[in-house]
Amino acid sequence: MTRYHRYSAAVTRTRRWKALRLQALRRDGWRCVKCGGRRRLEVDHVQPVRTHPELSFELSNLQTLDARCHSRKTRIEIGLGTEPDPRRLEWRDFVHELSPSRKEQRCSNQ
Repeated sequence: MTRYHRYSAAVTRTRRWKALRLQALRRDGWRCVKCGGRRRLEVDHVQPVRTHPELSFELSNLQTLDARCHSRKTRIEIGLGTEPDPRRLEWRDFVHELSPSRKEQRCSNQ
């Protein structure tokens, strides 16, 4: 997988960020703003730090997302899109064809 630079790392390591993060979580009711989930919450920059560094510490530029929604958003932002890589799908199908079906496994065990 391609590595990318985390532009927000310098922001998220500060005390100011930790206080702002807590404000965003409280504002959003400790729920993901996309799906309403409450597990593994993360605070995300709506406008990425790499393109809008001036908005790094703006509460209006923050949203609470669960890990799944945050990963999906980040994948789209860095150009991986929502669709899986066709090569990966091809590999998955190839492996699936090679593996014996459950029915064949049961027959061989008897």
